[in-house]
Amino acid sequence: FRPLARPKQNQKTSGFLPEERAWIDKFIAHGFTDTFRVFNKEGGNYTWWDVKSRARERNVGWRIDYFFISNDLKKNLKSGFIMPETMGSDHCPVGVEIIF
Repeated sequence: FRPLARPKQNQKTSGFLPEERAWIDKFIAHGFTDTFRVFNKEGGNYTWWDVKSRARERNVGWRIDYFFISNDLKKNLKSGFIMPETMGSDHCPVGVEIIF
């Protein structure tokens, strides 16, 4: 999946540096689950957009807000979601539902 709309143009940009991507991969490899990706495999889902360029209107964004859970909790995961329609910030809320 692509966590941002334009990966080639941002390879040397903070937030998408190789060492940052490697850290996330390592985090997942150590037993954590990206709750949104469990239910949403497709790209084009972002949590941040540049306000100056009105990127949100074109959905040219980055997915930089996550909700991770331990793999032990994965069996209790009901949903993981992004709320792009919620305005008020250059970020949108992310959420998770866990059943106990």
